[in-house]
Amino acid sequence: MRRLRIRSSGKAFNILKSKSSILQEDYDKSFGSDLEQNEGYIKETFQNCYDLEYRRIKAHHRLQWIVVYIDSLIDKPMLEEHVLKPILRHSAENDFPEIAEELADQWISIGTTAYSDRVSEVTLNLLQGHAAILTAGSSSVITVAIPGIAKRSLEESSSEPVIRGSKEGFIEQLSTNLGLVRARLKTSKLKTESVTLGELSHTQIVMTYLEGIADDKVIEQVRSRLRSIRIDGVLDSGYIEEFIEDQPYSPFPQVHSTERPDVVAAELLEGKVAILVDTSPYVLIVPMTFWTGLQASEDYYIRWPIATFIRWIRFLFIHFAVFAPALYVAITTFHQEMIPTNLVLSIAGSREAVPFPAMIEALLMEVIFEALLEAGVRMPKQIGPTIGIVGGLVIGQAAVQAGLISAPVVIIVSITGISAFTTPRFSLRNGIRLLRFPMLFLAGTLGLYGIVLGFLGIMLHVTSLRSFGKLYFSPVAPFRLAAFKDVFVRIPIRLKFRFKSTSNSEGGE
Repeated sequence: MRRLRIRSSGKAFNILKSKSSILQEDYDKSFGSDLEQNEGYIKETFQNCYDLEYRRIKAHHRLQWIVVYIDSLIDKPMLEEHVLKPILRHSAENDFPEIAEELADQWISIGTTAYSDRVSEVTLNLLQGHAAILTAGSSSVITVAIPGIAKRSLEESSSEPVIRGSKEGFIEQLSTNLGLVRARLKTSKLKTESVTLGELSHTQIVMTYLEGIADDKVIEQVRSRLRSIRIDGVLDSGYIEEFIEDQPYSPFPQVHSTERPDVVAAELLEGKVAILVDTSPYVLIVPMTFWTGLQASEDYYIRWPIATFIRWIRFLFIHFAVFAPALYVAITTFHQEMIPTNLVLSIAGSREAVPFPAMIEALLMEVIFEALLEAGVRMPKQIGPTIGIVGGLVIGQAAVQAGLISAPVVIIVSITGISAFTTPRFSLRNGIRLLRFPMLFLAGTLGLYGIVLGFLGIMLHVTSLRSFGKLYFSPVAPFRLAAFKDVFVRIPIRLKFRFKSTSNSEGGE
Protein backbone atom coordinates (compact mmCIF):
# COMPACT_ATOMS: atom_id res chain seq x y z
CA MET A 1 0.00 0.00 0.00
CA ARG A 2 2.91 2.33 0.58
CA ARG A 3 4.44 4.18 -2.31
CA LEU A 4 7.65 2.15 -1.97
CA ARG A 5 5.87 -0.93 -3.28
CA ILE A 6 4.84 0.87 -6.44
CA ARG A 7 8.30 2.19 -7.06
CA SER A 8 9.78 -1.28 -6.83
CA SER A 9 7.92 -2.38 -9.97
CA GLY A 10 10.51 -0.82 -12.27
CA LYS A 11 9.25 -0.32 -15.81
CA ALA A 12 5.62 -0.57 -14.79
CA PHE A 13 6.13 2.32 -12.39
CA ASN A 14 7.50 4.53 -15.19
CA ILE A 15 4.29 3.97 -17.16
CA LEU A 16 2.18 4.75 -14.12
CA LYS A 17 4.27 7.83 -13.43
CA SER A 18 3.83 9.18 -16.95
CA LYS A 19 0.07 8.60 -16.81
CA SER A 20 -0.19 10.20 -13.38
CA SER A 21 1.71 13.27 -14.59
CA ILE A 22 -0.77 13.71 -17.44
CA LEU A 23 -3.69 13.34 -15.05
CA GLN A 24 -2.05 15.75 -12.64
CA GLU A 25 -1.85 18.40 -15.37
CA ASP A 26 -5.58 18.05 -16.01
CA TYR A 27 -6.25 17.96 -12.29
CA ASP A 28 -4.46 21.29 -11.70
CA LYS A 29 -6.43 23.25 -14.28
CA SER A 30 -7.89 26.64 -13.44
CA PHE A 31 -11.55 27.54 -13.81
CA GLY A 32 -12.54 30.13 -16.39
CA SER A 33 -15.55 32.38 -16.86
CA ASP A 34 -17.46 29.83 -19.00
CA LEU A 35 -19.92 28.03 -16.71
CA GLU A 36 -20.40 25.03 -19.01
CA GLN A 37 -16.66 24.57 -19.34
CA ASN A 38 -16.19 24.72 -15.57
CA GLU A 39 -18.86 22.06 -15.17
CA GLY A 40 -17.01 19.94 -17.70
CA TYR A 41 -13.81 20.14 -15.65
CA ILE A 42 -15.60 18.70 -12.62
CA LYS A 43 -17.36 16.01 -14.66
CA GLU A 44 -14.03 15.02 -16.20
CA THR A 45 -12.44 14.74 -12.76
CA PHE A 46 -15.32 12.71 -11.28
CA GLN A 47 -15.95 10.25 -14.09
CA ASN A 48 -18.01 7.20 -13.07
CA CYS A 49 -19.02 8.72 -9.72
CA TYR A 50 -22.75 8.19 -9.49
CA ASP A 51 -23.13 9.96 -6.12
CA LEU A 52 -21.94 13.32 -7.49
CA GLU A 53 -25.00 15.58 -7.81
CA TYR A 54 -25.46 18.68 -10.00
CA ARG A 55 -28.18 21.26 -9.30
CA ARG A 56 -28.56 23.70 -12.22
CA ILE A 57 -30.25 27.01 -11.34
CA LYS A 58 -31.49 29.51 -13.94
CA ALA A 59 -32.11 33.24 -13.59
CA HIS A 60 -33.81 35.35 -16.28
CA HIS A 61 -34.13 32.27 -18.53
CA ARG A 62 -30.45 31.48 -18.62
CA LEU A 63 -28.21 29.18 -16.62
CA GLN A 64 -26.64 31.20 -13.84
CA TRP A 65 -25.41 28.77 -11.15
CA ILE A 66 -24.50 25.12 -10.79
CA VAL A 67 -24.36 23.63 -7.28
CA VAL A 68 -22.19 20.51 -7.15
CA TYR A 69 -21.91 18.14 -4.19
CA ILE A 70 -21.33 14.50 -3.31
CA ASP A 71 -24.60 13.10 -2.05
CA SER A 72 -23.00 10.61 0.37
CA LEU A 73 -20.85 13.25 2.11
CA ILE A 74 -23.17 16.24 2.39
CA ASP A 75 -25.81 17.29 4.92
CA LYS A 76 -28.70 17.70 2.48
CA PRO A 77 -31.14 19.50 4.86
CA MET A 78 -28.50 22.16 5.56
CA LEU A 79 -27.70 22.41 1.87
CA GLU A 80 -31.34 23.04 1.01
CA GLU A 81 -31.94 25.47 3.88
CA HIS A 82 -28.80 27.60 3.72
CA VAL A 83 -27.68 27.33 0.09
CA LEU A 84 -30.37 26.25 -2.37
CA LYS A 85 -33.35 28.11 -0.87
CA PRO A 86 -31.58 31.52 -0.67
CA ILE A 87 -30.33 31.18 -4.25
CA LEU A 88 -33.76 30.12 -5.59
CA ARG A 89 -35.52 32.85 -3.64
CA HIS A 90 -33.29 35.61 -5.01
CA SER A 91 -32.84 34.23 -8.52
CA ALA A 92 -36.04 35.99 -9.66
CA GLU A 93 -34.66 39.43 -8.76
CA ASN A 94 -33.58 41.78 -11.48
CA ASP A 95 -30.20 42.39 -9.89
CA PHE A 96 -28.20 39.42 -8.76
CA PRO A 97 -24.48 38.99 -8.04
CA GLU A 98 -22.25 38.44 -11.00
CA ILE A 99 -19.24 37.19 -9.05
CA ALA A 100 -18.93 34.45 -6.48
CA GLU A 101 -17.73 36.69 -3.65
CA GLU A 102 -20.86 38.84 -3.80
CA LEU A 103 -23.06 35.73 -3.91
CA ALA A 104 -21.50 34.35 -0.71
CA ASP A 105 -21.67 37.69 1.10
CA GLN A 106 -25.30 38.44 0.19
CA TRP A 107 -27.12 35.10 0.06
CA ILE A 108 -25.26 32.18 1.60
CA SER A 109 -26.17 31.92 5.30
CA ILE A 110 -23.34 29.57 6.31
CA GLY A 111 -20.17 31.18 7.58
CA THR A 112 -17.72 28.42 6.56
CA THR A 113 -17.22 29.41 2.92
CA ALA A 114 -14.10 29.65 0.80
CA TYR A 115 -13.15 30.66 -2.74
CA SER A 116 -10.89 28.96 -5.24
CA ASP A 117 -10.20 29.00 -8.97
CA ARG A 118 -8.22 25.72 -8.98
CA VAL A 119 -9.84 22.44 -9.98
CA SER A 120 -7.62 20.49 -7.55
CA GLU A 121 -8.67 22.57 -4.54
CA VAL A 122 -12.37 22.39 -5.36
CA THR A 123 -12.11 18.63 -5.92
CA LEU A 124 -10.49 18.13 -2.53
CA ASN A 125 -13.17 20.23 -0.84
CA LEU A 126 -15.92 18.21 -2.51
CA LEU A 127 -14.34 15.02 -1.18
CA GLN A 128 -14.34 16.51 2.33
CA GLY A 129 -18.08 17.18 2.42
CA HIS A 130 -18.26 20.64 0.82
CA ALA A 131 -20.69 21.93 -1.77
CA ALA A 132 -19.26 23.87 -4.73
CA ILE A 133 -21.16 26.76 -6.37
CA LEU A 134 -20.15 27.65 -9.91
CA THR A 135 -21.26 31.09 -11.07
CA ALA A 136 -21.69 32.18 -14.70
CA GLY A 137 -19.11 34.72 -15.75
CA SER A 138 -16.88 34.08 -12.71
CA SER A 139 -13.76 31.94 -12.43
CA SER A 140 -14.03 31.86 -8.63
CA VAL A 141 -15.87 28.88 -7.16
CA ILE A 142 -17.53 29.05 -3.74
CA THR A 143 -17.09 26.01 -1.50
CA VAL A 144 -19.46 25.67 1.46
CA ALA A 145 -18.53 23.28 4.28
CA ILE A 146 -21.61 21.24 5.23
CA PRO A 147 -20.34 17.69 5.90
CA GLY A 148 -23.02 15.19 6.81
CA ILE A 149 -21.26 11.86 7.39
CA ALA A 150 -23.14 9.68 9.87
CA LYS A 151 -21.38 9.28 13.21
CA ARG A 152 -21.98 7.09 16.22
CA SER A 153 -22.90 8.49 19.58
CA LEU A 154 -20.46 8.94 22.44
CA GLU A 155 -20.12 5.80 24.52
CA GLU A 156 -17.72 4.08 26.87
CA SER A 157 -14.47 2.82 25.40
CA SER A 158 -14.61 -0.89 24.64
CA SER A 159 -10.84 -1.43 24.89
CA GLU A 160 -10.39 0.58 28.11
CA PRO A 161 -13.30 -0.19 30.46
CA VAL A 162 -13.96 2.45 33.10
CA ILE A 163 -14.42 1.68 36.80
CA ARG A 164 -14.45 5.29 37.97
CA GLY A 165 -14.10 8.26 35.69
CA SER A 166 -15.53 9.66 32.50
CA LYS A 167 -17.69 7.30 30.46
CA GLU A 168 -17.08 9.20 27.23
CA GLY A 169 -14.90 7.68 24.56
CA PHE A 170 -13.52 9.00 21.30
CA ILE A 171 -15.37 8.30 18.05
CA GLU A 172 -14.34 8.35 14.39
CA GLN A 173 -15.03 12.08 13.86
CA LEU A 174 -12.03 14.37 14.33
CA SER A 175 -13.98 17.52 15.25
CA THR A 176 -15.90 15.67 17.97
CA ASN A 177 -12.72 14.18 19.42
CA LEU A 178 -10.99 17.54 19.47
CA GLY A 179 -14.05 19.02 21.20
CA LEU A 180 -13.88 16.33 23.91
CA VAL A 181 -10.29 17.34 24.65
CA ARG A 182 -11.09 21.06 24.66
CA ALA A 183 -14.02 20.45 27.01
CA ARG A 184 -11.50 19.24 29.59
CA LEU A 185 -8.79 21.82 28.92
CA LYS A 186 -10.51 25.19 28.53
CA THR A 187 -7.43 27.23 27.83
CA SER A 188 -5.99 29.13 24.90
CA LYS A 189 -2.67 27.41 25.60
CA LEU A 190 -4.08 24.25 24.01
CA LYS A 191 -2.60 24.55 20.53
CA THR A 192 -3.61 22.52 17.48
CA GLU A 193 -1.69 22.04 14.23
CA SER A 194 -3.21 20.27 11.24
CA VAL A 195 -1.59 18.32 8.42
CA THR A 196 -3.15 16.23 5.65
CA LEU A 197 -1.59 12.84 4.92
CA GLY A 198 -2.34 10.19 2.33
CA GLU A 199 -2.11 10.90 -1.39
CA LEU A 200 -5.45 9.19 -1.97
CA SER A 201 -7.20 9.35 1.40
CA HIS A 202 -6.29 12.98 2.28
CA THR A 203 -6.72 12.18 5.96
CA GLN A 204 -6.57 15.11 8.35
CA ILE A 205 -4.12 14.73 11.24
CA VAL A 206 -4.15 17.15 14.19
CA MET A 207 -1.26 17.54 16.61
CA THR A 208 -2.24 19.15 19.90
CA TYR A 209 -0.21 20.20 22.93
CA LEU A 210 -0.17 22.72 25.80
CA GLU A 211 2.06 25.67 25.02
CA GLY A 212 4.58 26.33 27.76
CA ILE A 213 4.20 22.83 29.22
CA ALA A 214 5.15 20.55 26.32
CA ASP A 215 8.83 20.28 25.37
CA ASP A 216 9.59 22.31 22.24
CA LYS A 217 12.04 19.66 21.03
CA VAL A 218 9.37 16.95 21.20
CA ILE A 219 6.89 19.20 19.38
CA GLU A 220 9.37 19.82 16.59
CA GLN A 221 10.17 16.11 16.28
CA VAL A 222 6.49 15.20 16.04
CA ARG A 223 5.92 17.92 13.48
CA SER A 224 8.86 16.86 11.29
CA ARG A 225 8.04 13.13 11.48
CA LEU A 226 4.43 13.72 10.49
CA ARG A 227 5.42 15.87 7.53
CA SER A 228 7.91 13.27 6.31
CA ILE A 229 5.27 10.53 5.97
CA ARG A 230 4.58 9.46 2.38
CA ILE A 231 1.76 6.96 1.99
CA ASP A 232 -1.24 6.38 -0.29
CA GLY A 233 -3.84 6.27 2.48
CA VAL A 234 -4.16 6.60 6.24
CA LEU A 235 -7.05 4.43 7.46
CA ASP A 236 -6.26 4.37 11.18
CA SER A 237 -3.89 5.96 13.68
CA GLY A 238 -1.92 2.69 13.69
CA TYR A 239 -0.47 3.71 10.32
CA ILE A 240 0.90 6.91 11.86
CA GLU A 241 2.21 5.06 14.91
CA GLU A 242 4.49 2.82 12.83
CA PHE A 243 5.90 5.77 10.88
CA ILE A 244 6.79 7.99 13.85
CA GLU A 245 8.09 5.50 16.46
CA ASP A 246 11.83 5.43 17.13
CA GLN A 247 12.40 1.66 17.01
CA PRO A 248 9.83 -0.20 14.85
CA TYR A 249 11.40 -3.62 15.56
CA SER A 250 10.94 -3.46 19.32
CA PRO A 251 8.16 -5.44 21.02
CA PHE A 252 7.63 -2.50 23.37
CA PRO A 253 5.34 0.29 22.12
CA GLN A 254 6.90 3.75 22.02
CA VAL A 255 3.62 5.50 21.23
CA HIS A 256 0.72 5.37 23.64
CA SER A 257 -2.77 5.00 22.12
CA THR A 258 -6.06 5.55 23.94
CA GLU A 259 -9.78 5.93 23.35
CA ARG A 260 -10.39 8.04 26.46
CA PRO A 261 -10.46 11.88 26.43
CA ASP A 262 -9.58 12.13 30.14
CA VAL A 263 -6.37 10.17 29.52
CA VAL A 264 -5.39 12.52 26.70
CA ALA A 265 -6.11 15.58 28.84
CA ALA A 266 -4.03 14.17 31.71
CA GLU A 267 -1.11 13.37 29.41
CA LEU A 268 -1.22 16.84 27.88
CA LEU A 269 -1.01 18.31 31.38
CA GLU A 270 2.12 16.19 31.87
CA GLY A 271 3.73 17.94 28.90
CA LYS A 272 3.12 15.35 26.20
CA VAL A 273 1.86 15.71 22.63
CA ALA A 274 -1.34 14.11 21.30
CA ILE A 275 -2.02 13.16 17.68
CA LEU A 276 -5.64 12.88 16.53
CA VAL A 277 -6.43 11.12 13.26
CA ASP A 278 -9.67 11.60 11.35
CA THR A 279 -11.80 8.41 11.05
CA SER A 280 -9.96 6.80 13.99
CA PRO A 281 -11.16 6.66 17.63
CA TYR A 282 -7.62 6.05 18.89
CA VAL A 283 -5.49 9.08 19.83
CA LEU A 284 -1.71 8.75 19.90
CA ILE A 285 0.34 10.25 22.74
CA VAL A 286 4.10 10.81 22.74
CA PRO A 287 6.57 10.41 24.29
CA MET A 288 5.78 7.15 26.09
CA THR A 289 7.69 5.41 28.86
CA PHE A 290 7.56 1.85 30.15
CA TRP A 291 5.89 3.05 33.35
CA THR A 292 3.15 4.83 31.43
CA GLY A 293 2.03 1.45 30.15
CA LEU A 294 1.59 0.19 33.72
CA GLN A 295 -0.47 3.14 34.95
CA ALA A 296 -4.23 3.38 34.58
CA SER A 297 -6.23 6.60 34.68
CA GLU A 298 -8.28 5.19 37.59
CA ASP A 299 -5.12 5.29 39.70
CA TYR A 300 -5.75 9.01 40.14
CA TYR A 301 -9.50 8.73 40.72
CA ILE A 302 -9.32 6.46 43.77
CA ARG A 303 -7.53 6.91 47.10
CA TRP A 304 -3.77 6.72 46.87
CA PRO A 305 -3.16 3.71 49.21
CA ILE A 306 -5.50 1.53 47.12
CA ALA A 307 -3.96 2.79 43.87
CA THR A 308 -0.46 2.04 45.18
CA PHE A 309 -1.46 -1.51 46.16
CA ILE A 310 -2.97 -2.13 42.70
CA ARG A 311 0.21 -0.84 41.06
CA TRP A 312 2.30 -3.32 43.01
CA ILE A 313 -0.07 -6.08 41.91
CA ARG A 314 0.59 -5.09 38.30
CA PHE A 315 4.38 -4.98 38.81
CA LEU A 316 4.29 -8.45 40.39
CA PHE A 317 2.12 -10.10 37.77
CA ILE A 318 3.92 -8.60 34.80
CA HIS A 319 6.90 -10.73 35.90
CA PHE A 320 4.64 -13.76 36.07
CA ALA A 321 3.40 -13.03 32.54
CA VAL A 322 6.95 -13.12 31.14
CA PHE A 323 8.82 -15.60 33.35
CA ALA A 324 6.32 -18.06 34.88
CA PRO A 325 6.30 -20.66 32.03
CA ALA A 326 10.05 -20.27 31.53
CA LEU A 327 10.77 -20.83 35.24
CA TYR A 328 8.58 -23.94 35.30
CA VAL A 329 10.33 -25.41 32.27
CA ALA A 330 13.83 -24.56 33.53
CA ILE A 331 13.30 -25.95 37.03
CA THR A 332 11.49 -29.14 36.02
CA THR A 333 13.99 -29.88 33.22
CA PHE A 334 17.39 -28.82 34.63
CA HIS A 335 17.09 -27.83 38.29
CA GLN A 336 14.84 -30.35 40.03
CA GLU A 337 16.91 -29.99 43.23
CA MET A 338 15.40 -26.54 43.76
CA ILE A 339 11.91 -27.98 44.25
CA PRO A 340 10.75 -29.43 47.61
CA THR A 341 10.55 -33.23 47.63
CA ASN A 342 6.77 -33.48 47.98
CA LEU A 343 6.28 -31.02 45.12
CA VAL A 344 8.76 -32.91 42.93
CA LEU A 345 6.88 -36.15 43.50
CA SER A 346 3.57 -34.47 42.70
CA ILE A 347 4.87 -32.95 39.44
CA ALA A 348 6.58 -36.21 38.45
CA GLY A 349 3.37 -38.15 39.04
CA SER A 350 1.34 -35.76 36.92
CA ARG A 351 3.91 -35.89 34.10
CA GLU A 352 4.39 -39.65 34.14
CA ALA A 353 2.07 -40.32 31.18
CA VAL A 354 2.91 -37.13 29.23
CA PRO A 355 4.86 -37.98 26.04
CA PHE A 356 6.33 -34.49 25.49
CA PRO A 357 9.24 -32.66 27.13
CA ALA A 358 8.29 -29.83 29.47
CA MET A 359 9.20 -27.13 26.94
CA ILE A 360 7.07 -28.64 24.15
CA GLU A 361 4.24 -29.18 26.62
CA ALA A 362 4.29 -25.56 27.82
CA LEU A 363 4.74 -24.19 24.30
CA LEU A 364 1.79 -26.21 23.04
CA MET A 365 -0.49 -24.93 25.80
CA GLU A 366 0.66 -21.33 25.31
CA VAL A 367 -0.11 -21.47 21.59
CA ILE A 368 -3.54 -23.00 22.27
CA PHE A 369 -4.24 -20.30 24.86
CA GLU A 370 -3.34 -17.53 22.39
CA ALA A 371 -5.52 -19.19 19.74
CA LEU A 372 -8.47 -19.24 22.15
CA LEU A 373 -7.95 -15.56 22.90
CA GLU A 374 -7.86 -14.69 19.21
CA ALA A 375 -10.94 -16.78 18.50
CA GLY A 376 -12.82 -15.09 21.34
CA VAL A 377 -11.94 -11.66 19.96
CA ARG A 378 -12.93 -12.47 16.34
CA MET A 379 -16.18 -14.26 17.17
CA PRO A 380 -19.44 -12.31 17.48
CA LYS A 381 -19.85 -10.63 20.87
CA GLN A 382 -22.72 -12.89 21.87
CA ILE A 383 -20.67 -16.09 21.66
CA GLY A 384 -17.06 -14.86 21.87
CA PRO A 385 -16.70 -15.05 25.70
CA THR A 386 -18.47 -18.41 25.72
CA ILE A 387 -16.02 -19.86 23.20
CA GLY A 388 -13.06 -18.67 25.26
CA ILE A 389 -14.29 -20.00 28.62
CA VAL A 390 -15.85 -23.25 27.43
CA GLY A 391 -13.03 -23.94 24.96
CA GLY A 392 -10.38 -23.45 27.63
CA LEU A 393 -12.12 -25.65 30.17
CA VAL A 394 -12.95 -28.43 27.73
CA ILE A 395 -9.57 -28.53 26.00
CA GLY A 396 -7.61 -28.28 29.25
CA GLN A 397 -9.61 -30.96 31.05
CA ALA A 398 -9.61 -33.31 28.04
CA ALA A 399 -5.86 -32.88 27.49
CA VAL A 400 -5.10 -33.68 31.14
CA GLN A 401 -7.36 -36.74 31.16
CA ALA A 402 -5.84 -37.99 27.89
CA GLY A 403 -2.34 -37.72 29.35
CA LEU A 404 -1.15 -35.25 26.69
CA ILE A 405 -0.69 -32.34 29.09
CA SER A 406 0.08 -32.33 32.82
CA ALA A 407 -2.11 -30.42 35.26
CA PRO A 408 0.72 -28.12 36.53
CA VAL A 409 1.25 -26.79 33.00
CA VAL A 410 -2.44 -25.94 32.69
CA ILE A 411 -2.22 -24.03 35.99
CA ILE A 412 0.95 -22.19 34.95
CA VAL A 413 -0.46 -21.18 31.56
CA SER A 414 -3.71 -19.99 33.16
CA ILE A 415 -1.84 -17.84 35.69
CA THR A 416 0.35 -16.47 32.89
CA GLY A 417 -2.69 -15.50 30.80
CA ILE A 418 -4.38 -13.77 33.72
CA SER A 419 -1.16 -11.97 34.62
CA ALA A 420 -0.81 -10.45 31.15
CA PHE A 421 -4.28 -8.92 31.40
CA THR A 422 -3.41 -6.99 34.55
CA THR A 423 -1.47 -4.59 32.30
CA PRO A 424 -3.86 -1.67 31.67
CA ARG A 425 -2.42 -0.58 28.30
CA PHE A 426 -3.34 -2.84 25.39
CA SER A 427 -0.21 -2.16 23.32
CA LEU A 428 2.18 -2.96 26.17
CA ARG A 429 0.12 -6.04 27.04
CA ASN A 430 0.70 -7.45 23.56
CA GLY A 431 4.45 -6.93 23.87
CA ILE A 432 4.49 -8.73 27.22
CA ARG A 433 2.55 -11.65 25.74
CA LEU A 434 5.11 -11.94 22.95
CA LEU A 435 8.16 -11.98 25.25
CA ARG A 436 7.16 -15.20 27.02
CA PHE A 437 7.90 -17.28 23.90
CA PRO A 438 11.63 -16.44 23.48
CA MET A 439 12.00 -16.78 27.26
CA LEU A 440 10.43 -20.23 27.00
CA PHE A 441 12.93 -21.32 24.35
CA LEU A 442 15.87 -20.00 26.38
CA ALA A 443 14.65 -21.82 29.49
CA GLY A 444 14.17 -25.07 27.58
CA THR A 445 17.71 -24.99 26.18
CA LEU A 446 19.85 -23.29 28.86
CA GLY A 447 17.76 -23.53 32.00
CA LEU A 448 18.04 -20.73 34.56
CA TYR A 449 21.12 -19.42 32.73
CA GLY A 450 18.93 -18.83 29.68
CA ILE A 451 16.37 -16.96 31.79
CA VAL A 452 19.10 -14.74 33.23
CA LEU A 453 20.47 -14.04 29.74
CA GLY A 454 16.96 -13.26 28.48
CA PHE A 455 16.30 -10.93 31.41
CA LEU A 456 19.58 -9.09 30.83
CA GLY A 457 18.75 -8.76 27.13
CA ILE A 458 15.33 -7.31 27.92
CA MET A 459 16.79 -4.85 30.42
CA LEU A 460 19.53 -3.73 28.02
CA HIS A 461 16.97 -3.21 25.27
CA VAL A 462 14.48 -1.34 27.47
CA THR A 463 17.06 0.95 29.07
CA SER A 464 18.52 1.91 25.67
CA LEU A 465 15.14 2.45 24.00
CA ARG A 466 13.96 6.00 23.39
CA SER A 467 10.64 7.61 22.58
CA PHE A 468 11.05 10.99 20.90
CA GLY A 469 14.35 11.58 22.66
CA LYS A 470 13.17 10.48 26.09
CA LEU A 471 14.63 7.32 27.60
CA TYR A 472 11.99 4.61 27.76
CA PHE A 473 12.85 3.43 31.30
CA SER A 474 13.07 6.89 32.87
CA PRO A 475 12.85 7.97 35.64
CA VAL A 476 14.21 4.64 36.95
CA ALA A 477 17.10 4.57 34.47
CA PRO A 478 18.50 7.16 34.62
CA PHE A 479 17.34 7.59 38.19
CA ARG A 480 15.59 10.88 38.94
CA LEU A 481 14.23 11.15 42.46
CA ALA A 482 11.78 13.98 41.79
CA ALA A 483 10.02 12.08 39.01
CA PHE A 484 10.41 8.73 40.79
CA LYS A 485 7.78 9.68 43.36
CA ASP A 486 4.90 8.69 41.07
CA VAL A 487 6.21 5.41 39.62
CA PHE A 488 5.90 2.63 42.20
CA VAL A 489 3.85 4.67 44.64
CA ARG A 490 0.90 6.80 43.62
CA ILE A 491 1.52 9.86 45.75
CA PRO A 492 -1.42 12.00 46.88
CA ILE A 493 -2.71 14.50 44.32
CA ARG A 494 -1.71 17.50 46.44
CA LEU A 495 1.92 16.34 46.44
CA LYS A 496 1.82 15.48 42.75
CA PHE A 497 1.02 19.06 41.79
CA ARG A 498 3.68 20.30 44.17
CA PHE A 499 6.27 18.34 42.20
CA LYS A 500 4.73 19.17 38.84
CA SER A 501 7.35 21.64 37.64
CA THR A 502 10.15 19.27 38.59
CA SER A 503 8.54 16.27 36.90
CA ASN A 504 8.09 18.15 33.65
CA SER A 505 11.83 18.69 33.45
CA GLU A 506 12.58 14.96 33.46
CA GLY A 507 14.29 13.83 30.30
CA GLY A 508 16.56 11.34 28.71
CA GLU A 509 19.86 12.93 28.01
